[in-house]
Order: sequence, then C-alpha cells, then structure tokens
Amino acid sequence: MQLKLSLSREKRGLGHENARALILRAAKRALACEGVDCPCALSAMLTDDEGIRAINREFRGIDAATDVLSFPMNELTPGSFDAADCERDLDTGCVLLGDMVFSLERCAAQGEEFGHGFEHELMYLAVHSALHLLGYDHMDEGEMKREMRAREKEIMAGLEPGRPEEEL
Repeated sequence: MQLKLSLSREKRGLGHENARALILRAAKRALACEGVDCPCALSAMLTDDEGIRAINREFRGIDAATDVLSFPMNELTPGSFDAADCERDLDTGCVLLGDMVFSLERCAAQGEEFGHGFEHELMYLAVHSALHLLGYDHMDEGEMKREMRAREKEIMAGLEPGRPEEEL
C-alpha cells in the first residue's frame, strides 16, 4: 500500500527528527489493517501545546491543548473502507484521507507519563488519528469507543519500536 505523507512543522525547534518516519510507519500499518489497499495521501502538522490549542479553539471551539487532532476528508463507515466513497487528488489519483495535527510537546509528556516513551506514543497517536480519518469515533462511551480502542490495540501490537519494518 502506497501512502504519501505531507509533513509540516508549525514552529522551529520542536525536535524529534524521527517523527515523520514514525507517523508514516504507524499510519501505513493502520491503513493496511483496515483493508486500505489503494494509493492514499494525508497531511500531518507537528506543533506544540500552544499551537494545537489554537487549532482546537478555532476548529472545534475547545480552548484547550490536546495530543492529536484529526480532520477527515471523507465521511466513511468504520471497518468498511471503500475508495469509491473518497475524494481523490486530481493529479495523482491518490485517495485523500485528511489531516492530522500532533502536539509533540504533549506526545513527549504522555510517553513519559505512561512509561512507554515518545516513539510508542507518537505511533499510537498516528494510529488513533488514522482510524478517525477512516470514520472511527469515540465521542461517546458506547460500542464505537470500545471498537476503536480494540482496533488501536490490535494495530499497535505490530508496531513496537525497534520491530523491523519488513514485518509490517
């Protein structure tokens, strides 16, 4: 499965030069596990807590920092991806999935807090965001949230840091 990732950094000095590779690896695995087998494109922006708070306030009306935001390009049904239901890049034909925004500051803090480190946390957030782009949601405490958490756990099982890329 081919995935084009357009990555931008909102600010200088955010560090974590390996972030692109980690996001790409996790997003590819999430898409593959969800049965996405066509060329796709998504964008990701790296920022800090201040930057993601401003975006959260502007687009969601929530004046608080968070770890990741997802902006799906399509309205999809979780677990039943169909490329025919998606917008495509007119030049490349790639399915346009949407946008991800990561607070690297929050990611590093949560990786430390949860004891699994930055790399694991960033890959988890990329999986989480990719599932949102594919129609999953967790806004209520019901079945959809349990289903999304179960998918995240299954996908992450194959993404432990240091595991060879060819095993994915």
